Amino acid sequence: MKKTFYFFLIALTVSFTACQKDNIISTTNPVGSPIVVPPVAPPTQATDSTLVMGNPSNASVNIADIGNYLLREGYYSVSYNRDRGIPNWVSWHVVATDFGSTPRQDNFRANTELPAGWYQVGANSFLSSGFDRGHMCPSSDRTSSVDANSSTFLMTNMVPQAPNNNQVTWGNLEDYCRTLVQGGSELYIIAGAYGEGGTGSNGLATTLDNGRVTVPANVWKVVVVLPNGSNDLSRVGNSTRVISVIMPNDDTINNDWRTYRTSVDFIEQETGYDILSKVSSAIQNVIEARVDNL
Repeated sequence: MKKTFYFFLIALTVSFTACQKDNIISTTNPVGSPIVVPPVAPPTQATDSTLVMGNPSNASVNIADIGNYLLREGYYSVSYNRDRGIPNWVSWHVVATDFGSTPRQDNFRANTELPAGWYQVGANSFLSSGFDRGHMCPSSDRTSSVDANSSTFLMTNMVPQAPNNNQVTWGNLEDYCRTLVQGGSELYIIAGAYGEGGTGSNGLATTLDNGRVTVPANVWKVVVVLPNGSNDLSRVGNSTRVISVIMPNDDTINNDWRTYRTSVDFIEQETGYDILSKVSSAIQNVIEARVDNL
């Protein structure tokens, strides 16, 4: 894909402030009448695949793969766990043209494209739980169109996230990533959750929605930072910056996301995934062992 370089104009018209974080707490309902669009809204034009860097768990579209089911939502890809009711991970690509003037849609909803007979986590499944409906692929990374932004409000893109984690620490990292894009980079991001048991504003919980939704103990994210260009996989080298974090799903979390930086190797050890599997093994050995310090 030939990348464009007019993102500076976009950056002048788009601002990312604290009020734009994905911080709708589960004890409140969306304001106004949400715009309703089909649950899966693929982009008008295909660009770089959301799985360029790899499919970390070899998720598949086989409905028998209930703990690792692949959902291709056009604007991001998901490994979904039916019995946990949350994604294992979500993978997406961010370039300057993903930013626009589309307002946050707030149309949280069940994903009706799940296989027949699977429980569909709904907009109110986290209600009064003390946990936010925490986006993996954030709405502010998809403001180029109503379809793009609305796609991020499918509940298959959400995990129960402690409010201070979601709104402050995790949100600060999301904002930082967008400043990198505004500054001339493109990003490949994989984010997920693992473990069981988090502490929200109402205290510790292991499940929600009558046991149908697992509250994860930790959330993690891997960000591959590249200068704008094409043939992206081939441009990943030993000097490529990779930001990796694991954060506890706890309302007493430190607000500085940098304190939670770790290596890709450690995330893989914790989750069992092969996160950058399409990158050559020799380069993986270098960049996955390094802890970002910028």
